[in-house]
Amino acid sequence: QVQLVESGGGLVQPGGSLRLSCAASGTIFSINTMGWYRQAPGKQRELVATITSGGTTTYADSVSGRFTISRDNAKNTVNLQMNSLKPEDAAVYYCNVRWLNLGVRAYWGQGTQVTVSS
Repeated sequence: QVQLVESGGGLVQPGGSLRLSCAASGTIFSINTMGWYRQAPGKQRELVATITSGGTTTYADSVSGRFTISRDNAKNTVNLQMNSLKPEDAAVYYCNVRWLNLGVRAYWGQGTQVTVSS
């Protein structure tokens, strides 16, 4: 089984920064995509950023230029550096890992709360 544990959420003022981290453990296919998604109250979960094991990144338009995703393949960790945070970035952030090997496998972390408020 695969487990994902997030850390780094909290309260930050608008314009501030936070760094989220996620550690994956278990049997993980080496060719995979790790990413961050978020869900605000009353809204659907949305993609924030993803990064493949080869280093290819994608970002939601709303965070491009402010957030940076990175990963350590050897440690199965993924980080999200969030700068210039806005109130609309407030949400529960979820870590995800997925791969295609005899079918799609996708796993989620428990989520970490990010609050942006003065």
